[in-house]
Amino acid sequence: MYRAKPWESYRKVATQTASPAHLVLMLYDGAIGFLERALAGFDAGDPIQANRTVNNNILRAQAIIFEMNATLNMEAGGEISANFRRLYNYFHARLRLANLKKQREPLVETIARLRVLRDSWAEMIQRGPAPDGDHANPGDTTSYGGETSWRGGRVAA
Repeated sequence: MYRAKPWESYRKVATQTASPAHLVLMLYDGAIGFLERALAGFDAGDPIQANRTVNNNILRAQAIIFEMNATLNMEAGGEISANFRRLYNYFHARLRLANLKKQREPLVETIARLRVLRDSWAEMIQRGPAPDGDHANPGDTTSYGGETSWRGGRVAA
């Protein structure tokens, strides 16, 4: 009898029950984790394994960043969403360079910038919903976790 890995079940339930704000936090954590694994790939003794590790993990992080970029609510978020779009496009370009040239520096830079965003996002969640009229969810016009944070089933962050 096949038994699912317990952490896979936990991760599935966590993503299905998380608020939109927590989903964004999980996406930041995922992108950072993949980029840290890509950095570790540079230290692999076997060049083929190093290339594979760096490439695959950068591609996974790029997919997360692409999804976060694609799901920005540009209509409701205005200037904030536009700034996030530019930032995510910059990350994508830096990661493309890191992967093509197999350079560490663009990875280190992107990880550092993602950590700042991630930590700011975590602090916003910890503080709780914003008072009326104060918009805590970048890319949206409602307090974080509100129903309008979802746009077509996608997180607006």
